[in-house]
Amino acid sequence: MEAERDLASRYRGPITPSRAPSAAAVLELSDFAGENEQPVTDSHPSRRMKQQDRTAAYVKLEEQVFSVKKRFLAMYKKAHAGHIGSSLSCAEILVFLQFAWMRDDDTFILSKGQAVAALYSLLAEANVLHPSQIDSFYEEGTRFPALPPFNAIKEIPFATGSLGHGLSLCAGMALGAILNRHERRFFCLTSDGELNEGSVWEAALFVAHRKLTNVVWLIDRNRIQGIGRTEEVMALEPLDAKLRAFGFRVVVADGHDFASLLAARDECTRVLAAQDPSVARPVAIIANTFKGHGIRYMQDTVDSHYLPMDDAQYEQALAELTDAHGAAVRGYRNAG
Repeated sequence: MEAERDLASRYRGPITPSRAPSAAAVLELSDFAGENEQPVTDSHPSRRMKQQDRTAAYVKLEEQVFSVKKRFLAMYKKAHAGHIGSSLSCAEILVFLQFAWMRDDDTFILSKGQAVAALYSLLAEANVLHPSQIDSFYEEGTRFPALPPFNAIKEIPFATGSLGHGLSLCAGMALGAILNRHERRFFCLTSDGELNEGSVWEAALFVAHRKLTNVVWLIDRNRIQGIGRTEEVMALEPLDAKLRAFGFRVVVADGHDFASLLAARDECTRVLAAQDPSVARPVAIIANTFKGHGIRYMQDTVDSHYLPMDDAQYEQALAELTDAHGAAVRGYRNAG
C-alpha cells in the first residue's frame, strides 16, 4: 500500500517524455509475491522470465505502441480532428491489454470514448481491422466515427460517447457470464474525468457487492478533463482510498511504462487467485498518465483534449515520438 502511494505521489512531479522502465517500476508492484510463487498470468511476459525474453517482450510492446500512435496521429491529421491528447494518454494501456493480458474470449469496453481513434488503430495493429478500413475515420457516413459506433464492429460492443457508462456495461455482462457459468473477463478503461458521473460509482458499488472478480477496471489518471484539471473541477483524491472504501483491491501503475503495467497485471492476477471467493474483492488499476503524452507542445494541457494539428505540429509530433521510441528501445536493451 505504501509503495502504491509513493508511486502516485511521485507522478505529480515534473513532466517527462516517453521513457524506458526502471527496475523500481517492476519491483514496487511485484514484490508482494513470495520468492517461490509463480504469477498467475496467461503465458505472457512476467518479471520471472529470463532477462533476454523479458527484454524482447518489452521491445515488442514498444514497437507495437509506436505503430499504433503513428497510425492514429495520421488519422487525426487527415480528419483535422481533436481528442489527440485522450488517445496519447492511454495508448500504452490499450497495447498492454491487447497484447499482454487479454484472451480471445475477453471483452474490452472503452468507456472514455473520445480516445476511439487509438482503439481503431489498435484493432488494425491486431489485424482485426485492415488499415485501409479506418481511412474513412471521421468522414460522413463512415463506420469509424469520432466516438465508438453502435453495432458496427464486433470488438466494440457498445457506443460509449456518452461518458460514465462503461463500468455499468461491464458489470452487467460480468454478472451474466457468472450466471451462465462462462469463464470470461471484462476489462473497462475509464477516464478520471468521467468519475464525476454518479453512474460510475453506482457501478463500482454493484461490482464490489456482487464480488465480480471477472471485471478489471482501469482508470486513465491523467488529471485533466474537458474543462480543466480534475482536482480543480471536482477533486478525486484520495482516489485510491475511495476505491478501497468501495471494496476494491487497488493497484497503482505508471500507465506509460510497460514494466509497471506488467507488474500491475501480475499483482492483480496473484491477488485474485489467492482470494477466498466468499470474501473476494474486484481489482482496480489506477494508471497514472499524461494527457498528450510524448509531444511537448500538447503534453499535460487542456488544449490537447480539443485542438487538431497543423502541418508543422504533425511533423513535430512524429519527430518527438520517433525520438522517444528509439530512446525507449535502447533503454530496454541496455537494461537487459
